[in-house]
Amino acid sequence: MKLGIESLLEDKKIISELRRENVGLVCHPASVNHKLEHSLDLLHSKIKLKCAFGPQHGAKGDKQDNMIETQDEIHSKMQIPVFSLYGEVRKPTAKMMSRCDVVIFDLQDVGTRIYTYVATLLYVMQACAEFGKKLIVCDRPNPIGRQVEGLSLEKGFESFVGVAYVPMRHGLTLGELALYFKDCFNINLDLRVVKMKGYKAGWPKELAWVNPSPNLSTHNGAMVFPGSVMIEGTTLSEGRGTTRALELIGASDLDFSKVLELMRKKAPQWIKGCVLRECFFEPTFHKHEKRICHGVQIHTDNMAYNANHFKPFRIVSLMLKCVRELYPQYEIFRKFNYEYVETQLAFDVITGSSFLRKWIDDASLGVKHLEDKLKKDEQAWLKKYKKYWLY
Repeated sequence: MKLGIESLLEDKKIISELRRENVGLVCHPASVNHKLEHSLDLLHSKIKLKCAFGPQHGAKGDKQDNMIETQDEIHSKMQIPVFSLYGEVRKPTAKMMSRCDVVIFDLQDVGTRIYTYVATLLYVMQACAEFGKKLIVCDRPNPIGRQVEGLSLEKGFESFVGVAYVPMRHGLTLGELALYFKDCFNINLDLRVVKMKGYKAGWPKELAWVNPSPNLSTHNGAMVFPGSVMIEGTTLSEGRGTTRALELIGASDLDFSKVLELMRKKAPQWIKGCVLRECFFEPTFHKHEKRICHGVQIHTDNMAYNANHFKPFRIVSLMLKCVRELYPQYEIFRKFNYEYVETQLAFDVITGSSFLRKWIDDASLGVKHLEDKLKKDEQAWLKKYKKYWLY
């Protein structure tokens, strides 16, 4: 198969057009081809790159933790400005956009609504429309496939981690999301999506895994992410400070053998298609720093994995429900400003509404109550999303 950037570089007509224009590139460390050559270098050898843009974690991918901003800088080799879209601004400014006629967008996404590259795509689209620039999205795989799962973002809960009114696991590539955004937000711009060739849903075996963000170091982590990311809004550890961030979930003051036992009893149908392995870990930084945590690692990297049965959003929702039942007084929900939202709990910002938090806390609400809501949101999106499929 060929990635969107590889298809673009082989298209003589597009390259000829771009040679006559000033070009900006939105990129990060995972913006590479099959040979692991970076898009910035590949494009610089063929066209006039006048600037680059870096998303959250920076164009270099050197900012590991959440909500660590990046400053603008000058590329040491090419001597072009590299503008931060996760610093003083989130949306390209008129000054930034004045340097280019065309913006090429080449970020590797992970198929989850909360991932901030989704918002960066929307903001770049809006800036291109506002300032009359062309946008080319070089498409890349959605590493977690076409499956759809989770609650949809509700009106009133919009944020930098919630711009798309879709379930947590949306099933589209960024190229396909660009087409959806163009319709959903009525964006009038010159948009071209350069498709991949020979692509089938999921992560191609021949493609190396380059961290799309510093803490997603494995494909398994990306698979688990639509569920494990919710733990960022809790007092539990999501494994930051370990070598398996966002694959591990646990706490230094909980007995996870009891949690797992209750999960298997309450909703065995929700924990199929993977292995929940009881484990211990000690974060070197972040929550529960230097304390031994009892928890679980969620495995899709084994023979038990089944794409049709694996439901990470349900797994983690059930886990938190069981923690609440076993530990009624435990302070699950962490109070801090997540992505600078001051008026709502971080957990609600992440999940896109207050529904899940209230379900977890309300002992009178069972598994069926959440299942009915999930099916409603998922079915509504399933009826829409095939319209935007390119593959």
